[in-house]
Amino acid sequence: MSYFAHPSVLIDEGCTIGEGTKIWHFSHIMPGAVIGKNCNLGQNVVVGRGVILGNNVRIQNNVSVYEGVTCEDDVFLGPGIVLTNVINPRSAISRKHEFKSTIIRKGATLGANATILCGIEIGCYAFIGAGAVVTKNVPPYALVVGNPARQSGWMSEYGQKLRFDQHQRAICSESGQTYQLDNNEVSRLY
Repeated sequence: MSYFAHPSVLIDEGCTIGEGTKIWHFSHIMPGAVIGKNCNLGQNVVVGRGVILGNNVRIQNNVSVYEGVTCEDDVFLGPGIVLTNVINPRSAISRKHEFKSTIIRKGATLGANATILCGIEIGCYAFIGAGAVVTKNVPPYALVVGNPARQSGWMSEYGQKLRFDQHQRAICSESGQTYQLDNNEVSRLY
Protein backbone atom coordinates (compact mmCIF):
# COMPACT_ATOMS: atom_id res chain seq x y z
CA MET A 1 0.00 0.00 0.00
CA SER A 2 1.53 3.31 -1.07
CA TYR A 3 -0.66 5.40 1.26
CA PHE A 4 -1.42 5.33 5.00
CA ALA A 5 -4.90 4.66 6.38
CA HIS A 6 -5.56 4.39 10.11
CA PRO A 7 -7.14 1.01 11.02
CA SER A 8 -10.46 2.74 11.83
CA VAL A 9 -10.80 4.10 8.25
CA LEU A 10 -13.42 2.56 5.94
CA ILE A 11 -12.28 2.49 2.30
CA ASP A 12 -14.88 1.17 -0.14
CA GLU A 13 -13.88 -0.75 -3.25
CA GLY A 14 -13.50 1.26 -6.42
CA CYS A 15 -11.61 4.29 -5.10
CA THR A 16 -8.20 5.53 -6.12
CA ILE A 17 -5.79 6.83 -3.48
CA GLY A 18 -2.45 8.38 -4.43
CA GLU A 19 0.98 7.62 -3.10
CA GLY A 20 1.97 9.33 0.13
CA THR A 21 -1.60 10.20 1.15
CA LYS A 22 -2.53 9.89 4.84
CA ILE A 23 -6.09 9.20 6.03
CA TRP A 24 -6.75 9.49 9.75
CA HIS A 25 -9.20 8.11 12.33
CA PHE A 26 -12.85 7.29 11.56
CA SER A 27 -12.83 8.55 7.97
CA HIS A 28 -14.80 7.00 5.08
CA ILE A 29 -13.81 6.96 1.41
CA MET A 30 -16.73 5.98 -0.87
CA PRO A 31 -16.65 4.15 -4.24
CA GLY A 32 -15.42 6.13 -7.22
CA ALA A 33 -13.59 8.73 -5.11
CA VAL A 34 -10.24 9.80 -6.53
CA ILE A 35 -7.67 11.12 -4.07
CA GLY A 36 -4.35 12.43 -5.38
CA LYS A 37 -0.81 12.07 -4.07
CA ASN A 38 0.42 13.44 -0.74
CA CYS A 39 -3.01 14.41 0.56
CA ASN A 40 -3.79 14.54 4.29
CA LEU A 41 -7.35 13.78 5.45
CA GLY A 42 -7.96 14.44 9.13
CA GLN A 43 -10.20 12.65 11.59
CA ASN A 44 -13.84 12.00 10.64
CA VAL A 45 -13.58 13.01 6.98
CA VAL A 46 -16.07 11.61 4.46
CA VAL A 47 -15.17 11.63 0.76
CA GLY A 48 -18.28 10.91 -1.32
CA ARG A 49 -18.82 8.98 -4.53
CA GLY A 50 -17.07 10.45 -7.53
CA VAL A 51 -15.35 13.22 -5.57
CA ILE A 52 -12.02 14.26 -7.04
CA LEU A 53 -9.22 15.54 -4.82
CA GLY A 54 -6.02 16.70 -6.53
CA ASN A 55 -2.50 16.32 -5.18
CA ASN A 56 -1.44 17.80 -1.84
CA VAL A 57 -5.02 18.52 -0.68
CA ARG A 58 -5.34 19.07 3.08
CA ILE A 59 -8.71 18.35 4.72
CA GLN A 60 -8.97 19.05 8.42
CA ASN A 61 -11.20 17.21 10.93
CA ASN A 62 -14.97 16.78 10.58
CA VAL A 63 -15.44 17.60 6.89
CA SER A 64 -17.79 15.81 4.45
CA VAL A 65 -16.90 16.26 0.80
CA TYR A 66 -20.06 15.28 -1.07
CA GLU A 67 -20.63 13.92 -4.56
CA GLY A 68 -20.19 16.65 -7.14
CA VAL A 69 -17.22 18.36 -5.47
CA THR A 70 -13.81 18.68 -7.11
CA CYS A 71 -10.76 20.08 -5.33
CA GLU A 72 -7.75 20.84 -7.50
CA ASP A 73 -4.14 20.57 -6.27
CA ASP A 74 -2.98 22.28 -3.06
CA VAL A 75 -6.49 23.04 -1.71
CA PHE A 76 -6.89 23.51 2.07
CA LEU A 77 -10.27 22.71 3.68
CA GLY A 78 -10.37 23.94 7.28
CA PRO A 79 -11.98 22.11 10.20
CA GLY A 80 -15.74 21.72 10.06
CA ILE A 81 -16.31 23.35 6.69
CA VAL A 82 -19.61 22.51 5.00
CA LEU A 83 -19.98 21.64 1.32
CA THR A 84 -23.42 21.04 -0.16
CA ASN A 85 -24.71 19.46 -3.39
CA VAL A 86 -28.47 20.22 -3.49
CA ILE A 87 -29.99 23.72 -3.42
CA ASN A 88 -33.36 22.80 -1.86
CA PRO A 89 -33.06 19.50 0.06
CA ARG A 90 -36.10 17.75 1.53
CA SER A 91 -35.91 14.52 3.48
CA ALA A 92 -38.94 12.95 1.79
CA ILE A 93 -38.01 13.98 -1.78
CA SER A 94 -35.04 12.47 -3.64
CA ARG A 95 -33.13 15.16 -5.51
CA LYS A 96 -30.00 13.23 -6.45
CA HIS A 97 -30.69 14.11 -10.08
CA GLU A 98 -30.34 17.77 -9.08
CA PHE A 99 -26.82 17.56 -7.63
CA LYS A 100 -24.83 20.65 -8.55
CA SER A 101 -21.09 20.58 -9.08
CA THR A 102 -18.75 22.66 -6.96
CA ILE A 103 -15.15 23.26 -7.96
CA ILE A 104 -12.41 24.54 -5.70
CA ARG A 105 -9.47 25.67 -7.82
CA LYS A 106 -5.76 25.20 -7.23
CA GLY A 107 -4.33 26.63 -4.03
CA ALA A 108 -7.63 27.88 -2.55
CA THR A 109 -8.07 27.99 1.24
CA LEU A 110 -11.42 27.54 3.00
CA GLY A 111 -11.27 28.63 6.65
CA ALA A 112 -12.77 26.77 9.59
CA ASN A 113 -16.56 26.38 9.58
CA ALA A 114 -17.05 28.08 6.20
CA THR A 115 -20.18 27.01 4.29
CA ILE A 116 -20.06 26.68 0.51
CA LEU A 117 -23.37 26.44 -1.35
CA CYS A 118 -23.36 24.03 -4.29
CA GLY A 119 -22.85 25.02 -7.90
CA ILE A 120 -20.11 27.49 -6.99
CA GLU A 121 -16.55 27.93 -8.25
CA ILE A 122 -13.86 29.06 -5.84
CA GLY A 123 -11.02 30.61 -7.89
CA CYS A 124 -7.32 29.76 -7.74
CA TYR A 125 -5.66 30.91 -4.51
CA ALA A 126 -8.90 32.43 -3.21
CA PHE A 127 -9.11 32.69 0.56
CA ILE A 128 -12.44 32.07 2.33
CA GLY A 129 -12.47 33.44 5.89
CA ALA A 130 -13.51 31.32 8.87
CA GLY A 131 -17.29 31.06 9.21
CA ALA A 132 -18.02 32.68 5.84
CA VAL A 133 -21.16 31.62 3.96
CA VAL A 134 -20.31 31.57 0.25
CA THR A 135 -23.37 31.98 -1.99
CA LYS A 136 -21.71 32.92 -5.30
CA ASN A 137 -18.53 32.35 -7.30
CA VAL A 138 -15.30 33.69 -5.83
CA PRO A 139 -12.65 35.12 -8.20
CA PRO A 140 -9.02 33.97 -8.16
CA TYR A 141 -6.93 35.51 -5.33
CA ALA A 142 -10.03 37.06 -3.68
CA LEU A 143 -10.41 37.26 0.10
CA VAL A 144 -14.05 36.84 1.15
CA VAL A 145 -15.52 36.98 4.66
CA GLY A 146 -18.89 37.18 6.39
CA ASN A 147 -22.47 35.98 5.93
CA PRO A 148 -23.16 36.21 3.10
CA ALA A 149 -19.51 36.27 2.07
CA ARG A 150 -18.32 39.52 0.54
CA GLN A 151 -14.96 40.34 -0.91
CA SER A 152 -12.73 42.33 1.42
CA GLY A 153 -9.42 42.21 -0.43
CA TRP A 154 -6.93 40.11 -2.35
CA MET A 155 -4.48 37.40 -1.24
CA SER A 156 -1.16 36.20 -2.59
CA GLU A 157 -0.35 32.57 -3.40
CA TYR A 158 1.40 32.48 0.00
CA GLY A 159 -1.76 33.60 1.82
CA GLN A 160 -0.64 37.17 2.51
CA LYS A 161 -2.98 40.13 2.04
CA LEU A 162 -2.06 42.17 -1.04
CA ARG A 163 -1.93 45.95 -0.93
CA PHE A 164 -1.96 47.50 -4.39
CA ASP A 165 -0.14 50.78 -5.15
CA GLN A 166 -1.17 53.58 -7.53
CA HIS A 167 0.06 51.45 -10.47
CA GLN A 168 -2.20 48.58 -9.35
CA ARG A 169 0.78 46.42 -8.39
CA ALA A 170 1.41 44.60 -5.13
CA ILE A 171 4.30 42.58 -3.75
CA CYS A 172 3.70 39.59 -1.47
CA SER A 173 5.37 40.30 1.88
CA GLU A 174 6.44 36.66 2.25
CA SER A 175 7.50 35.51 -1.24
CA GLY A 176 8.37 38.76 -3.02
CA GLN A 177 6.06 37.75 -5.90
CA THR A 178 4.53 40.67 -7.82
CA TYR A 179 0.83 40.88 -8.67
CA GLN A 180 -1.19 43.10 -11.01
CA LEU A 181 -4.79 44.25 -10.50
CA ASP A 182 -6.56 44.98 -13.79
CA ASN A 183 -10.34 45.30 -14.32
CA ASN A 184 -10.96 43.78 -10.87
CA GLU A 185 -8.87 40.70 -11.72
CA VAL A 186 -5.55 39.75 -10.14
CA SER A 187 -2.72 37.96 -11.89
CA ARG A 188 0.79 37.10 -10.77
CA LEU A 189 3.48 38.74 -12.86
CA TYR A 190 6.63 37.15 -11.41
